[in-house]
Amino acid sequence: MHTMNDPAALAGMLPFESIGLYEQPKPRFIFKMPRVVPDQKSKFESDELFRRLSRESEVRYTGYRDRPQEERQVRFQNGCREGHTEIAFVATGTNMQLVFNPSSNGYSMTDPSRECDFDKEHGKVHLRSHFIMNGVCVRWRGWVDLERLDGVGCLEFDEDKAQIEDSILRDQIERYNQRLRDFEEKQRAYRQHQERPADPDLELRMGSGLQHHVSSPVSARCNAGPQRINLSLQARKKSDINHGHHQH
Repeated sequence: MHTMNDPAALAGMLPFESIGLYEQPKPRFIFKMPRVVPDQKSKFESDELFRRLSRESEVRYTGYRDRPQEERQVRFQNGCREGHTEIAFVATGTNMQLVFNPSSNGYSMTDPSRECDFDKEHGKVHLRSHFIMNGVCVRWRGWVDLERLDGVGCLEFDEDKAQIEDSILRDQIERYNQRLRDFEEKQRAYRQHQERPADPDLELRMGSGLQHHVSSPVSARCNAGPQRINLSLQARKKSDINHGHHQH
């Protein structure tokens, strides 16, 4: 029976990631997924889905389908006044969650920036919504009948928002490339330090200096030993001679 102090038991409890615990750590770069593609306009003009959605076609409100028509009408208008709604292109079945500036009585009738307009045409609401779809900045533009809850809409390429997102993308890529260059430079310096050849002359000088440092005190002690022994013998003989004179 294994216990918590048993190495085998502890090894069995380690996660799979710990297998490479003693391997050389690999670089980790957290690169946020870009919000847009490098050439947004080209994709908008060439992508088949965008080409179909860029033509004005029938749209329909898709919220609360299981509720009565009168309730859906009220919910649709309330959602528009709050700044959101759900719209689908009938031909393609493409559903979209539109978000826009909510309707307000403070807007002018001729304000071109008005994104939710109940006053432009009686019985209809005109909507505009800016968002990013499949890496491209687009603008939904259209109208919905307040009773039938259907209408006409299309997607347009949003040039102004695309320029802003392109600038953010370039800065993001440049920061990532700079971090990558810094890492490669550190790796190159580390490899050069590891692969630097040893200096044989330096090793020889260090070896000879070490030998001199170790052997000198030993030889000094060895040379000093016999001298101290001779002196002690001479002193003992002299003492014996003096002792003999005193006895006579």
